[in-house]
Amino acid sequence: MNFIFISPNFPHTYWQFCDRLKRKGVNVLGIGDCPYDGLEPDLRSSLTEYYKVDSMENYDSMYRAVAFFAFKYGKIDWLESNNEYWLEQDARLRKDFNITTGVQPDELALWKSKSAMKPVYKEAGIPTARNHKITDIDAAKKFLDEIGGYPVIVKPDVGVGAEDTWKLENDDDLESFFNKKPDVPYVMEEFVYGNIYSYDAVCDSHGEPLFENSCWFPPSVADLVNKGLELTYYALLDVPEQLRDYGRRALKAFRVRSRFVHFEFFRLTQARKNLGEVGEFVGLEVNMRPAGGYTPDMMDFAHQTDVYQIYADMVTDDRRLLPKSGEDRYCVYAGRKDIHRYTHTREDILDRYNGHIVMAERMPDVLSGAMGNEMYTAVVGSEEEVGEFADFVQERAE
Repeated sequence: MNFIFISPNFPHTYWQFCDRLKRKGVNVLGIGDCPYDGLEPDLRSSLTEYYKVDSMENYDSMYRAVAFFAFKYGKIDWLESNNEYWLEQDARLRKDFNITTGVQPDELALWKSKSAMKPVYKEAGIPTARNHKITDIDAAKKFLDEIGGYPVIVKPDVGVGAEDTWKLENDDDLESFFNKKPDVPYVMEEFVYGNIYSYDAVCDSHGEPLFENSCWFPPSVADLVNKGLELTYYALLDVPEQLRDYGRRALKAFRVRSRFVHFEFFRLTQARKNLGEVGEFVGLEVNMRPAGGYTPDMMDFAHQTDVYQIYADMVTDDRRLLPKSGEDRYCVYAGRKDIHRYTHTREDILDRYNGHIVMAERMPDVLSGAMGNEMYTAVVGSEEEVGEFADFVQERAE
């Protein structure tokens, strides 16, 4: 089996996808813009061959790289980046090289457009906040009248993460937004009071989950970017029952197959008409790639498993071969930003949480807006300990 992994060096833990595939006897062929000598040793040893392109944005260069591998190794069976930024290009390359194991270009609309997701949620019986494609300020005000006014969220109709997402609370905010709005399609969405929970899954070729996980996130990830706040989030012991039901419905409704996905839901902290009561879940958006940053590793630490191995088994055997191996724990991430001074040093944190810390490192600049410049991740036994750990890591100096 020939598997082309696009940009296998980002995030740097993605070498583990390549490693587990190699262990299964797969020819793992990497394409990226990083020089070969700049790849981490673990990644280099996991690749059969690596092809460097000058720019991954240049489709002709990417096409030539895939053509080279197809000429040298034969039919390409899989092509994947597990990165939402390259989702469209991945699909185009699959079509051009007749690679049928992944999503094709004509299937992408439901996956990338936030407005196109809404009818799919409705079809699946999953409540979701109303939204409206922004055209001009008058149309925006009409939508505000329909939903009962501010606050609202505005965000790119197609986009990744919380970049360029804003909460508008009054007419001044609305006018300010239209004065500086980027020249890309935006949607306005009714504001939902709730925390964000993920439904993460590796699913087989029939859309059946082989592995499931849920993480808790703060209500507004956009505020982390726009207000310089620190991120705390954590992997739960188990997926709440209603969320598991909605997540599985969404897998079917969005026609997901043979993928590692990250779906986001609100869990209401205030009841909202036509959406639900406090504690119930509401669909937010689907992301057809693993959760960002080092979250896959957090799933491993929380559930004492290996999601990279589960993914490799899905690719080669279309089933899960790795059994559950241990007791579930909470795994908590606490980020810090260079713009702030903190009470406790790195050494203080590592000393106090010795035996609990599983990761402690700098974050890539491209992820730092939401996730922080420095992160500490630990396994703990309760939600109370989750809060205590985050408070200690993020306590600011006067």
